Amino acid sequence: MRKFKFFWSGPLSQWHRSDFELDGITFVTAEQAMMYLKAQLFKDEKIASRILKTPDPSAQKSLGRKVKGFNEKVWRKNREEIVYRVSYAKFDQNKGLRRTLFQSAGLQLVEASPVDRIWGIGLSARDAQARAPETWPGLNLLGKTLTRVRDELMTVYPEHAAAVAKEVEI
Repeated sequence: MRKFKFFWSGPLSQWHRSDFELDGITFVTAEQAMMYLKAQLFKDEKIASRILKTPDPSAQKSLGRKVKGFNEKVWRKNREEIVYRVSYAKFDQNKGLRRTLFQSAGLQLVEASPVDRIWGIGLSARDAQARAPETWPGLNLLGKTLTRVRDELMTVYPEHAAAVAKEVEI
């Protein structure tokens, strides 16, 4: 039987405050970095600049929806790699957040967002637990990406991963 770590908010969330640097730019949330890189992908410098100026993840997401020249096919081709790069930087540069990520070792991470069927599963954790995973309506792209990031970072920081594993066993 598969085991899952459900989340919707907190340290694993794109909206969680977490300063990190990517491509020489400091971001305050993973959502900000994702929306900024989305605007850059479509060469919308005006929106990219506005995204960098707002610390509020809701406003960052809203601005990301206004990117000029947006093309769904191009976004689908690039979105997972963008979120992978963002998530890797976030957890690589923040030891406390990385510790939280490592505490989920061996589990499939699942964004239990009842309102997001792309990055989440389109269900709450409670509803998801009552259904077979193959019936979840969402893609869980964020959960899958974070699981990949976690597993890769555990090979980069084996001592940290081992220390966290020892703590979890207690």
